[in-house]
Amino acid sequence: MTEAERVQRDLASLQLENDMADAPTRRNNPFRSAPNLLTLMRICLAPFLVAAILENRFEVGFVLFVVAGLSDALDGLLARVLKQQTTLGQYLDPVADKLLLSTLFLVLLHEGLMPVRVTVLVFGRDVCILLVSAILYAAAGRREFHPSVFGKANTLAQVLAVALVLLHQLTQAPWVVLLRTFSLWSTMVLTVVSGLHYAWIAAHRPVSHGASLATK
Repeated sequence: MTEAERVQRDLASLQLENDMADAPTRRNNPFRSAPNLLTLMRICLAPFLVAAILENRFEVGFVLFVVAGLSDALDGLLARVLKQQTTLGQYLDPVADKLLLSTLFLVLLHEGLMPVRVTVLVFGRDVCILLVSAILYAAAGRREFHPSVFGKANTLAQVLAVALVLLHQLTQAPWVVLLRTFSLWSTMVLTVVSGLHYAWIAAHRPVSHGASLATK
């Protein structure tokens, strides 16, 4: 074997070792998974959505919101199909949803497009859930707060409400007006129901033995 062939073989071996060493890092890095990248993209869309609404560019705002909604559905599907469900994703996905929806509710309220009572109910529920979660974590060390059926339905109602409020700025078609009214009322009802349901779960869920000992 010539000297050139030996050097080439050593370089190939070194490259293979580097690739094998980097493989666990690539696999274990949650930010490189497709679902989490979609979630981060949804977070990054928030400033552009806000700017579009404040500039009365409702066509752009509606399209961006539809893209954000599709990415929300797609990231969950990809996580299951590609088996890329991560702990980061379980926390990041609801945070992205809340960040986007809460921001849009405030901006639409500022522009006079979202009823005050709807925004107050939505924010009041979220603040109460955050306070209860913080108290339970501090008192009992509980971190798992899985979304309920009512919570998921409420999120869907909020998404539809924001989409139809934006669409109502583009067309005054009777079906849009009707669906907008229905989605806003659905949001208010489901906000109250889901909030009460979370409170019931928090009050009736037993505390673990270790946590109960720690609080004595």
